[in-house]
Amino acid sequence: MNVGFIGLGIMGRPMSKNLLKAGHEVVVFGRKQHIVDELIAVGARSAASPREVAEQVEVVITMLPNSPEVKEVVLGENGIIAGAKAGSVVIDMSSISPLVSREISEELLQRGVEMLDAPVSGGESKAIDGTLSVMVGGKNEVFEKYYDLLKAMAASVVRTGEIGAGNVTKLANQVIIALYIAGMSEAMVLATKVGVDPELVYKAIKGGLAGSPALDAKVPQMLDRKFNPGFRIKLMSKDLSNALDTAHGIGASLPLTASVMEMMQALKVGGLGDLDHAALVRYYEMLAQVEVKRSLHPDPTK
Repeated sequence: MNVGFIGLGIMGRPMSKNLLKAGHEVVVFGRKQHIVDELIAVGARSAASPREVAEQVEVVITMLPNSPEVKEVVLGENGIIAGAKAGSVVIDMSSISPLVSREISEELLQRGVEMLDAPVSGGESKAIDGTLSVMVGGKNEVFEKYYDLLKAMAASVVRTGEIGAGNVTKLANQVIIALYIAGMSEAMVLATKVGVDPELVYKAIKGGLAGSPALDAKVPQMLDRKFNPGFRIKLMSKDLSNALDTAHGIGASLPLTASVMEMMQALKVGGLGDLDHAALVRYYEMLAQVEVKRSLHPDPTK
């Protein structure tokens, strides 16, 4: 299949590589030439604009930071809409406002172009190994046609409703993850402050009800003080902002989400917005004046 891919950041670069590995022809557009060159070296072709990408393919995938960037790439001057043919499809895998997804879809439909909103969860590691979770909104017939394409990048691909439903699902996902990271941060800081080894606490609880893939992914990062981004605090903050805006628009209240949003805002103001969201633990560490890390003492369980 001829596929366009626009947005070659932490997630988009490995996702486009997985499409190439699956045998698809991929045309890419990105602002960092060294990444474009890297993809060309493994079989991709490049285009000079989103419009030129759309002119060459039947489906264009976008993986961009937020709603304004998606609107500009899809609907802006020299955007996808200017080059897309009737019958082609845009699959936006960014995490954006559900209302913006619907707005973009309505504009595309006037040109005969269908759209799926298909945000992902899993972070950089799962983007690399092709085991992302994809939550999709859009027409069922379009979803079924491009299901196998999405599976080339993911372990799980689930349609949750009409256009916009994918991003509603992603917002729910992000709320859960953000609150979970906040909870594990509180727990690890509590253990450290009391004087109990947080690594042993983690080992003790991970097999019980508190255990999860998120716990296994994020607590070791905290213990190793490795906060290089799989998913940046500033992007999680953006997602929580979208969740709160959506909730306020329908008359719902998300008090816990609002609290974590403020914590992340404080870290952003403190210059930590480009760290992984596991660095939320540093907010609690500042309050408690401790640092969660691996003990230098031998592990008595070994």
